[in-house]
Amino acid sequence: MTDLSLMGLKIWDGLSDSYLPDTEVLVLDGAHISSVGNEPRGRQQDCSGLYALPGLIDAHIHLVLDPNISSALDQGKESQQQLTLKMEQRVAAMAAAGITSARDLGGGAWQELAIRDRIERGELVGPRLICAGQPLTSPGGHCHFWGGEASTIEQCDEVIDRQLARGVDLLKVMATGGSMTPQSRPIDSQFDLATLRHIVQRAAEQSYHVAAHCHGSNGIRDAAAAGVATIEHCSFVGPLGWGANYDEVAVAHMRSHGTAVSPTINSGWRRFIGGAGEAQRQDNLARLRQAGITLIASTDAGIPNIQHDDLPRALPGFAHFAGFSAVQCLRAATSDCANAIGLGAITGQLKAGFEADIVLYDRDPLSDLSVLEQPVAVYGRGRLLFG
Repeated sequence: MTDLSLMGLKIWDGLSDSYLPDTEVLVLDGAHISSVGNEPRGRQQDCSGLYALPGLIDAHIHLVLDPNISSALDQGKESQQQLTLKMEQRVAAMAAAGITSARDLGGGAWQELAIRDRIERGELVGPRLICAGQPLTSPGGHCHFWGGEASTIEQCDEVIDRQLARGVDLLKVMATGGSMTPQSRPIDSQFDLATLRHIVQRAAEQSYHVAAHCHGSNGIRDAAAAGVATIEHCSFVGPLGWGANYDEVAVAHMRSHGTAVSPTINSGWRRFIGGAGEAQRQDNLARLRQAGITLIASTDAGIPNIQHDDLPRALPGFAHFAGFSAVQCLRAATSDCANAIGLGAITGQLKAGFEADIVLYDRDPLSDLSVLEQPVAVYGRGRLLFG
């Protein structure tokens, strides 16, 4: 395959504080970046005036969920053909938005794995997907309707074995209850520490990581102590209310295990700006950052009103609540996110040897994050996905 040189770029590599000095050429060798420098090879494409960033990564989506349906129990009532078509449209929209990787954290019948595999084979345009399949949950617990109910370690093993047989990429556990499931409370823990440790050990045997849905502070503490890779939501719910039960012990466990927090800040968080919950959310995220905890970009896409291509719209709000500069926010959506979800050796950076996940913009995203909503072109593994 002939090399492709993208010429005349301002290049941000996913790590640096600004654009690379005296560097304006990305050379693509099929699916990979072969060099970042000034020496073109092969076919040349003039990209003068454009800005190149690594493809964006959303660490928490649900492809099977329809964001236009408000009730979780009303989801999944369409035919298999209708759902497949919607999922194809969702991954295409994600790619067009500059999202080149995403972690799918739950569905009931492994349809998202079929979409993942079709993208891998080049049959569909979409981002790289890593998928958890059916999340482990307690009987009647959060998202129990997806089929991952377990009350004992033996039953957890049955759920895990079922996911492994289907070819998942990681495990997801509902360490606490959630808001969308009737009779489930976010404050309540759903598994004890011993069970969570067993789930993490089972994942480690496959070189997989575990993502833990955690709202309640007690559940956050146990999941972090068990060594999960990411805490999803991290809402610090407890007797004092939503977000008002920051737990230093939990954070110490996160720090010792290198656990990242995926706070699922989407465009819907705009409703908190100027409201009573704004300061609490900002304070919790500031304390996590001060403790050395990595925050990664995630939207929970698929929940009501959060479209699957929401991430570019969400990132300015993420920066606002996390106290990030534009560059810090973009690291959270590229290199930091890739490292946290097990993709750090292949994507998240514009670097020789990495897969060619690249987004081009005609204005400077490092100066204005709103630019992210209008990419000029998107490459995923060297393939032009949009533009």
